[in-house]
Amino acid sequence: MLTVFGSTALDTIRTPEKTLKNVLGGAATFAAISASHFIKSGLIAVIGNDFPKKYHNILSKYLDLEGLVELDGKTFRYDGKYDKTLSTRKTLKTELNVLADFKPTVPESYRKSKFVYLANNDPDQNVSIIKKFDDVKFSMCDTIEFWIQTKRNSVIKMIKSVDAVVINDEEAKLLTKEHNLIKSAKKMMEWGAQYVIIKKGEHGSLFFFEDVIFPSVAFSLENVVDPTGAGDSFAGAMIGYLAKMNNTNLSTIKKSIVYGNVLGSFAVEKYGLDGLLKIKKSDIANRIKQYEEMVKF
Repeated sequence: MLTVFGSTALDTIRTPEKTLKNVLGGAATFAAISASHFIKSGLIAVIGNDFPKKYHNILSKYLDLEGLVELDGKTFRYDGKYDKTLSTRKTLKTELNVLADFKPTVPESYRKSKFVYLANNDPDQNVSIIKKFDDVKFSMCDTIEFWIQTKRNSVIKMIKSVDAVVINDEEAKLLTKEHNLIKSAKKMMEWGAQYVIIKKGEHGSLFFFEDVIFPSVAFSLENVVDPTGAGDSFAGAMIGYLAKMNNTNLSTIKKSIVYGNVLGSFAVEKYGLDGLLKIKKSDIANRIKQYEEMVKF
């Protein structure tokens, strides 16, 4: 089993083409739904009593929700606006609401999870919760600029407590205070991460392990409508594939990154979670074949 810990949110997403209000989102939501295409996934998150029943039904269809807690108050909300290129997003408003006082616990049935993904939560919470699992085979975390700016030492401590870190290129530079991504990855490995995956948006990703560097291109798309959750979908697919294979050798990790690129590509083709919810296993298999043709030389 895979357990994903992070945020479930009600998002307002503004693109040049459309504005969507109070749509189902959150880092853990995207990651867990993406992972669910490969393996049964449990979600540890919090929602308020304003959380729409239709969204709860969607989550329950794809995920184990024993770790989803409902508290009195409003659900975490995010409001962001993309520029016309869809490559830059400005945060207009963040309302933590019930997330602010959430004290996560790990259900008994989740404690035997061999694979754990810690989405971009408070790094101190991540360090605390990873200790509550019995025997984790592979753990991975993500982080964001907010935590790097406000809790840098805690982020470094978190990196020491997991096997792999997924981070975007600008945040990697900010965290490590290095301008070169190879130097940045090496520093994170010195801090204790065995594997480092640096996301580069539409330009793919870089994977680092010891002296190995594995660059992978993103799946090329003509129509991108909403990049929200692309990175979380990438990470969720990656660890979901590893959990399905129950293997973390180098070859399997490289394949998981390709699956991450492919699931991320589905996520950005539609608004919100629709890109992940409307695909079948055959769609994933066909796009993997397309990806292989794309990079073959």
